[in-house]
Amino acid sequence: MDPSVKGKRLADFTYLVDRSKIKEMAEALNDPNLIYRDTASAQEAGYKDIIAPPTFGTSINLCGGPGFQELCEGLGADPLRVLHAEQEYEYLQLIHPGDLLHLTIDVADIYSKEGRSGVMQFALLETTISNQKGEKVLVGRSTILETPLS
Repeated sequence: MDPSVKGKRLADFTYLVDRSKIKEMAEALNDPNLIYRDTASAQEAGYKDIIAPPTFGTSINLCGGPGFQELCEGLGADPLRVLHAEQEYEYLQLIHPGDLLHLTIDVADIYSKEGRSGVMQFALLETTISNQKGEKVLVGRSTILETPLS
């Protein structure tokens, strides 16, 4: 991994939230809660429409963000040695169908740790997602690990 990318922006893109993608994510999570699938059920629960389930941020990145190869190139990492080490989300607003989201992915940190088989490189990526009103709705933080050369 290239330490000089620390503090740099890897991606800047928009994503239109589609109702079908929210439903697909709920199905992938095997979550039976109808607030992710049925408008009437969501409204009965106090929402204006169906809402995105937890970890929907991952779906946004996979469907609209940079691909794995592009991400590795931006980090200066060998794709054959990269692992996803950790993921967390901070939800600030609900995400609904029709929201036009703006995402930025920044390299918050790059650091090394000595492991049994050599030096491991880590990158902490921070994804900030804002809606069409400019309101921050979600912050995602992921740690990417590049394993040592064998």
